[in-house]
Amino acid sequence: MTTYRLHYFPESGNSYKLALMLTFCGQTFEPVWTDFAGGVTRTPEWRATINPMGEIPVLESDGERLTQTAPILLHLAERYGRFGGESNKEKFEILRWLFWDNHKLTGYMATYRYYRAFTPTPDQQVLAHFRRRLDDFLKILDQHLQGTPFVAGDRPTIADFSMMAYLSFPPDETGYDLAVSHPAIHSWLGRIALLPGWRSPYDLLPGKRLTHYAKSA
Repeated sequence: MTTYRLHYFPESGNSYKLALMLTFCGQTFEPVWTDFAGGVTRTPEWRATINPMGEIPVLESDGERLTQTAPILLHLAERYGRFGGESNKEKFEILRWLFWDNHKLTGYMATYRYYRAFTPTPDQQVLAHFRRRLDDFLKILDQHLQGTPFVAGDRPTIADFSMMAYLSFPPDETGYDLAVSHPAIHSWLGRIALLPGWRSPYDLLPGKRLTHYAKSA
């Protein structure tokens, strides 16, 4: 049986993607809390021994360190034969949304949420810029989900787990009340939450939390 260790911090949506995928696949992992706020991932020592890219998460699989969330999701889907593509068309659709998510939705939501909720004096013009971009991306996703129960079709895949992660944190962090602003996304998140083994981000990823500054959505 493969032994997993996940280097993470609780606010990391990318860490949540991997933790949830492992859980859905019936796997356990040793959580390795990382002092992201303390700057440990920027130290030469951490980059030399854990991840030269300087990023969280890192998944150790029997001692081999795997980095970059999307390829790790693809790897786990193939290893366990779950939540991957079953046809060439479905595989293409999963990849299409994974690339879109990394470049657009996750990329902007992770930055916006961190800047909004976990920095004491964010520049309001910068926040407004990110918000405009996110409004566009969320509109695209909401419209897509009005016509399909899951991102790539009739069943959940790693594309769903990638795209839902940063949207699963509390509204006082994300700044969005999705039930009001994007009801199709809200319903889709609810369908994912019904999958056996689902757990919320802070339930699945314990540990010391970042200082929270934002007050409301």
